[in-house]
Amino acid sequence: MTAVYNGMPGDAMSGLIWRKSQRSGPNGNCVEVAKLPGGGVAMRNSRHTDGPALVFTKAEIEAFLGGVHDGEFEYLV
Repeated sequence: MTAVYNGMPGDAMSGLIWRKSQRSGPNGNCVEVAKLPGGGVAMRNSRHTDGPALVFTKAEIEAFLGGVHDGEFEYLV
């Protein structure tokens, strides 16, 4: 089986502007996102800002956010 790597190391993320939801609590249980120069999006755990981030294409993020808006992931909470 071929290993698949989807992400970028922490040291490759300098200069990105990270945002998290205003609904995030003060306990560090947040997901942060940053727009990448090529139009994609990086996503990381706010507790591990030096750790790796997952990288998604614009199309992948659009599909995911569309599902969120449509309520497809309500079962997770």
